[in-house]
Amino acid sequence: MSSVQEFRQRYRQAHIGPRYRGQLHLAFVVIFSLVGLILAGAQLESVTALEWLTVPLAFLYANVSEYAGHRWVMHRKVPGLGLVYKRHAGQHHRFFTDQDMALESWRDCRAVLFPAVLMLLFFGLFATPVGLLLFWLFSANVAWLFVMVALGYYLNYELFHLAYHLPDDSAVLKWPMIKRLRRLHHEHHRSDLMAHKNFNITYPIGDWLFGTRH
Repeated sequence: MSSVQEFRQRYRQAHIGPRYRGQLHLAFVVIFSLVGLILAGAQLESVTALEWLTVPLAFLYANVSEYAGHRWVMHRKVPGLGLVYKRHAGQHHRFFTDQDMALESWRDCRAVLFPAVLMLLFFGLFATPVGLLLFWLFSANVAWLFVMVALGYYLNYELFHLAYHLPDDSAVLKWPMIKRLRRLHHEHHRSDLMAHKNFNITYPIGDWLFGTRH
């Protein structure tokens, strides 16, 4: 038995309870995001052309936040955020290596999708403070548009990351864009590159800006 398979067995016994269902975890992520998008969208009123600029700017902010969180929190020990580092560098990268990237069952989603506590951390650190600041500085529309982009980007992140860890014969992996992005993520899972290259899970804008695309 390989070291990866041994780690997977230990991880499943320690961290995946008997009631865990990967399908329900994924459904929660999708429903949480879509309901949030609908509720936020319902708050918009007479959005101006200038306010619509929030969307591309918020997208860029989300991409750089994804990059920064992955590079400097998930792969560096930051005081107070050790749980994030342990779960990602200490567990995710041992569960999935560049030679063993695929889920073996729905239950392995536990090693890919964010648990609820990290979802709260993501929105608490990167989305909520900025949304409140935008409301104070500009308008409610700008704040709600930012929230919508944050939720949409989070859902995009989770779905893409899950796709990268599907078996090679999955129909989703026939999509050209997913195939290209998956190759970048597989390179990131190399032990010699994981702390240095390809930190964007979605679109490699941050990696391009900071010179870490491989």
